[in-house]
Amino acid sequence: MTTRREFIQSAAGAMAGIAFVGCDLLNAAPARAQARARRRAVVVNGKRVKTVDIHAHCAVPAANALVNRTLETPSLLKEDIPARLRAMDAQGIDVEALSINPFWYKADRDVAAKVIQIQNEALAEFCATNPDRFVAFATNALQHPDLAVQQLVDGVKKYGLRGASVGGSVDGRELSDPKFHPFWAKAEELGVLVFMHPQGTAELEASGRLNGNGLLTNTIGNPLETTIALSHLIFEGTLDRFPGLKICAAHGGGYLPSYAARSDAIMTTFPERCTGALKKKPTEYLRQLYFDSIVFTAEALRHLAAETGAGQIVMGTDYPYPWTKTSVDHILNTPGLSDDERIAMLGGTAAKLLGIKG
Repeated sequence: MTTRREFIQSAAGAMAGIAFVGCDLLNAAPARAQARARRRAVVVNGKRVKTVDIHAHCAVPAANALVNRTLETPSLLKEDIPARLRAMDAQGIDVEALSINPFWYKADRDVAAKVIQIQNEALAEFCATNPDRFVAFATNALQHPDLAVQQLVDGVKKYGLRGASVGGSVDGRELSDPKFHPFWAKAEELGVLVFMHPQGTAELEASGRLNGNGLLTNTIGNPLETTIALSHLIFEGTLDRFPGLKICAAHGGGYLPSYAARSDAIMTTFPERCTGALKKKPTEYLRQLYFDSIVFTAEALRHLAAETGAGQIVMGTDYPYPWTKTSVDHILNTPGLSDDERIAMLGGTAAKLLGIKG
């Protein structure tokens, strides 16, 4: 078994093997920003709050190379760890939970095994060099469920990773497919969080309906896939089968929390089309899921809290993609939240889910 000490000793190699993925709006910072600024302290009603960002991206080039994957913006690789720490400090982010969006779901078993080994070792070694600032989700080859189960166990028990990250579907299969039950069973048994990030809707992209202006493959496609994935997990009984499962859906859960009552209504409007017996109304399952805070107005966040419960919301930034640089203020400035609810969203809930000490 690789020890924490060994992780730290080997961290120099990991630093060379992990990169943070940026995009065109994240060009080099002005020279004055290169000096390390003091970390912003986030305070609620006089109490210092430890903030946790559940949604932050990175990439391991050595793993990408195994499947000939090129980074979307090679000129913007974030290999400069101080730059990320400066961004976190400026925003008031104490801890980031790193995840890697799946690109290996079509890989055969041997290649997928190597990709995951490289990634999980790099993530663990990297976090060991910055244990107060970073934790990470294990990656796994869900297309090979027995392998994914072992990768999850190794990720948590051998490498000290805090859960798992998955896509919104697996090479055309829904996450509710019985093929993946062994993985969900193990995640439930281990009591770890599974962070679900969408990959878009390939079927719509193929049809051409998302072509044109507005990057609709992302703007609409990503939250739509999350909506579809969560709906299947509810209606196919996956959440009944694994009631202790902890899943966090990116981007505020897509469209489902905003229109979930239609899922209740379908049970009475077309009961003959709802053949699987559920243990409760579809909307009630939202209260056992978690959602990041990446919605774009105070009203949207207030509504998300009303539909899911404030205790189910955790802060996300989507770093380094510049969807937002004000996640902390988004939560602080949303009206109608209590101090305890703000503290939970800013980091209290995520810290419990990820085993982050106060």
